[in-house]
Amino acid sequence: MIVKDSEGHVVGPNEVMHWRKREQMLPIDSDLKNILDTKHKAVAWLVSNCNSMSKREKFVQNLEREMAVHELLLDTFGKCGKYTCGSKRLLLPDCWEVIQSDYYFYLSFENSFSKDYVTEKLLRPLQHYTVPIVYGSANYTRYMPDGAYLNAFELGAKKLAAEMKSIIDNKERYYNFFKWRNHYSYHDISEDSATDNYCRLCAALHANDTRAKTEDIPFTDWWNSPFKCSKL
Repeated sequence: MIVKDSEGHVVGPNEVMHWRKREQMLPIDSDLKNILDTKHKAVAWLVSNCNSMSKREKFVQNLEREMAVHELLLDTFGKCGKYTCGSKRLLLPDCWEVIQSDYYFYLSFENSFSKDYVTEKLLRPLQHYTVPIVYGSANYTRYMPDGAYLNAFELGAKKLAAEMKSIIDNKERYYNFFKWRNHYSYHDISEDSATDNYCRLCAALHANDTRAKTEDIPFTDWWNSPFKCSKL
């Protein structure tokens, strides 16, 4: 995942990000409001790993109970749920069309907790006009400005359910979650040869100064490092 500014320059993710404050961002326009106004369902989740290392499914069970207090529903698509997209159980293009059109929030729940472990689970909702709800141990300020997402790990199930209800009932609050779109955009790294990992590896292998600085690192040292994905 890469982040670009409004002029198309790659600005992140970086160790330290200098995001615009939400109060400094421009309000969204009527075209974006029209996209967001079609939403009428609370939360969607695409998932096929039903027994994750992060135990996210246990958090989701608690969240569903808390959401029921506010008469909100969580729709789970894929192997671990009962909802389908199109003719198949998990047809991703169809799923994201439905999520963009119908859902306020998306569960960007990682299957493992590890430093800076962030996957497409975060990129896709940002690209499809849906507010991501994150659940992981990454420093999410490296990837998104404040006010663009909700953090389930910090809020807990009860506060998260109440916060979702409050946001859904206040259109202006929901609109504010998308002010970042006036200033930033999110892209897959493979979209640009300058950021594509295969292109960068190829360039590095052909660079004389890179070959002169090679270093052998035993695979087991990397695999068994303290930063390997682990259980919560």
